[in-house]
Amino acid sequence: MIKRKLGHSGLSIAPLVLGGNVFGWNVDERTGFRLLDAFVDHGFNAIDTADVYSNWAPGNTGGESESIIGRWLKARPGMRERVVLFTKVGSDMGCPGRKGLSRRWILEAVEHSLRRLGTDVIDLYFAHVPDPDTSQEETLSAFGTLIEAGKVRSIGASNFDRDQLREALALSGSGLPRYTVLQPEYNLHDRSGFEGPMQELCVQEGIAAVTYFSLASGFLSGKYRGRADLSQSVRGEDVEKYFTPRGFAILDALQAVADRHEASLSEIALAWLMVQPAVAAPIASATKTEHIGSFARAAALQLTAEDLTQLAV
Repeated sequence: MIKRKLGHSGLSIAPLVLGGNVFGWNVDERTGFRLLDAFVDHGFNAIDTADVYSNWAPGNTGGESESIIGRWLKARPGMRERVVLFTKVGSDMGCPGRKGLSRRWILEAVEHSLRRLGTDVIDLYFAHVPDPDTSQEETLSAFGTLIEAGKVRSIGASNFDRDQLREALALSGSGLPRYTVLQPEYNLHDRSGFEGPMQELCVQEGIAAVTYFSLASGFLSGKYRGRADLSQSVRGEDVEKYFTPRGFAILDALQAVADRHEASLSEIALAWLMVQPAVAAPIASATKTEHIGSFARAAALQLTAEDLTQLAV
């Protein structure tokens, strides 16, 4: 599979990133291992997780996803050299002092993530959410310490707005490390938060985007057509907001393009993201090995100008 350069990070990845948010939540360890094996077998190599995944599940405290990935790597000698690991710091872990982007917490949290992942280095370490109580200078300085120590290869920003990213990039000119990747919410339905000034900034500065909620919590798969369908998934409650005239018009457009390509709606929605300016790869989660095969078909699709025009709903 053809790899893409991930901005100025020095990393190259296949055009889809596996979302690890489901590991330890609605995907158990045994299933997670099968999914990870299938992902690599299909030629993909980038895996996204976070320290906080999946502390929202009953009985979890966070770190479950990283731990499953770490045990998978341990059980597969030589696999660490074949994959690119993304993880994140900054979200509330549910205990006092275990959130945010302070130097103290970043330097502590990275050790927990490295231990859970069973690795000496994180390829791409994200600031998960902006921290209004910590200066960007302090955060970037902490990341710089980790890069110098060889514990992190490159850094990214998740959920930053344009002004926050611009400020961080300006600071990097004074000797602080530079964010090389942005992780925004972006999909065929939710476009305004990234398209326009933010996307233009990424293109101008060579920032690669890896998108989350790439299938709009599953709505763009087409399996949710009414309220009766919401019980199909643990994410069903997040989908109802898309039940609007525009939402269903997007599904109709996806269906028309999918029919031309003999593809699924999900495959078309992911292929659309893969050709958007600044986007290196969408992040997508899987709960079945069949989903991985679908990701590979999406990566192989060639959308036409007619397809792209029809999808611009």
